[in-house]
Amino acid sequence: MANLLLAVIYVAFVSLGLPDALLGAAWPTMSRDLGASVSWAGGISMTISACTIVSALLSDRMTLRFGAGRVTAASVALTAAALFGFSVAPNYWTLLAVAIPYGLGAGGVDAALNNYVAIHYESRHMSWLHCMWGIGASLGPYVMGFTLSDGLGWAWGYRIIAILQVALTAVLVLSLPLWKARGDAARGGTASVAAPDDASRNEATAGRRPLGVSGVLAIRGAREILVMFFCYCAIESTAGLWASSYMVIHGGMDATSAASLASLFYVGITAGRALSGFMTMRFDDPTMIRIGQAVLAVGVALVILPIPGNAGAVAGLVVAGLGCAPIYPCVIHSTPAYFGAERSQAIVGVQMASAYVGSLAMPPLFGLIAQYVSIALYPWYLLALLALMTAMHERLRALRG
Repeated sequence: MANLLLAVIYVAFVSLGLPDALLGAAWPTMSRDLGASVSWAGGISMTISACTIVSALLSDRMTLRFGAGRVTAASVALTAAALFGFSVAPNYWTLLAVAIPYGLGAGGVDAALNNYVAIHYESRHMSWLHCMWGIGASLGPYVMGFTLSDGLGWAWGYRIIAILQVALTAVLVLSLPLWKARGDAARGGTASVAAPDDASRNEATAGRRPLGVSGVLAIRGAREILVMFFCYCAIESTAGLWASSYMVIHGGMDATSAASLASLFYVGITAGRALSGFMTMRFDDPTMIRIGQAVLAVGVALVILPIPGNAGAVAGLVVAGLGCAPIYPCVIHSTPAYFGAERSQAIVGVQMASAYVGSLAMPPLFGLIAQYVSIALYPWYLLALLALMTAMHERLRALRG
């Protein structure tokens, strides 16, 4: 039963990654067809992020009331409905409206599913699941590219992904007895994969009230792990968004080559998470986070070094991606160990909110720095965020290690 549920969760992570890059892939065509400015994609993206933050903050309350399986199924269904909405939207303002349920669904499933895996499965599965998400996120643009090149249009790109999400919703609904059976077994002390004390953890969770943001912030060490997550997601989103511009403006590379080579950062993350899954069999989560931070520092250093022909920047992006790979899944997976399963859903929810705030705020902040100071500060900006993340991790270890 546990393995069957795990297979469902793996499929879920692949499917959940599929829509994440659709807007970027389709927007040049969508904006023309809908009479929208190219820059207006930012409004849709910000609406999705804002609603994701809201649903992530509500995830503790929702999961306590309905359970992780129901919240995941309902959130995926909401995402599927929103994707169908995108496919039939007649104008930009409809897209903005449909972005609201899309963001609410995405945040709900992100927090619920990540915390469930962190409590019930070993660290290697968390890394491999996020690798599966990366594969899904990479395949989404190919689906959109196929529909555009085949004359079906961007609407069918969204519809195909929506149909896949509907299929996933059906699978999740059918799998609800597996979620319940695993919970019952954990309460009986017989089905823990991740830790032997799942029974006591489930008993402690039963009947507790939602913590809320203030309750989370009052927990010793919670502020540190939230800042860590903020910094990590700020690094990942800033590195990915500005890599191409940095190589073009600072390194003199042609725009076509820079666009292709910048994607190597995400290739590094996806490949790194596949490798990290094997490494977690030998190293615990804090060690994996430290390894990731060290490799990330090496990658940023390569970007800084004046190696001719942008070779340092390209190699640095790949290495930085490899360094990023274990940090996100291992921070999430370590949360129940630091704070207890009875509080981890609340903390993971606020973590996800912190992540989206970092992704939402920090890349535009660097854009202002690039415009008014110099884009040459790109690696130094990443390095400053890395230094703060590392300091917070070491402080967390001192407080709760």
